[in-house]
Amino acid sequence: MTLEEALFTAEEGMEKALAYMSHEFATIRTGKASPSLVESLDVEAYGTAMKLKQLALITAPEPRLLLIQPFDGATVRDIERALNESRIGIVPAVDGKLIRIPIPELSEERRKELTRTVKQIAEESRVRIRACRREAMETAKKLQKEGKLTEDDLRVAETEIQKLTDRFIEQVDKQVGSKEAELMKI
Repeated sequence: MTLEEALFTAEEGMEKALAYMSHEFATIRTGKASPSLVESLDVEAYGTAMKLKQLALITAPEPRLLLIQPFDGATVRDIERALNESRIGIVPAVDGKLIRIPIPELSEERRKELTRTVKQIAEESRVRIRACRREAMETAKKLQKEGKLTEDDLRVAETEIQKLTDRFIEQVDKQVGSKEAELMKI
């Protein structure tokens, strides 16, 4: 492996950690309706587990309401069951072939709990980013031991890897700040 490949692999891993964090943040309820809140929910339908977004159209016609329109009316009960069993903490209302999900206001205690969850997810992402940095640093040191890098090149590589890490950690911190602000906004 070359130094360029190691840097590319590290950056790719850091981007994946950031994307995973963004996806997890989208599933955290902030008091306003968002289809991402339920779209990745597993529903037992047709004898197999499927994602809700594969079974229905999910929209947010109002700021505090989600509307789920199953493609097949026979899956309404399966979707309702999955929503009731989920850890999201919302109660669906079945209206014929439609499912309405009113999104209630968050209590102060629940907001603080969700903020702790956000911080936990962010820390997991930071750990993943640092692991990518460590792997890239180890690769650079190995290349230097093999004689493919000089000591000066190694220092330059370590600086580049650290700059990359700092850039991604900064992005994590920005996303955490905006998500916490969104959660605490009444």
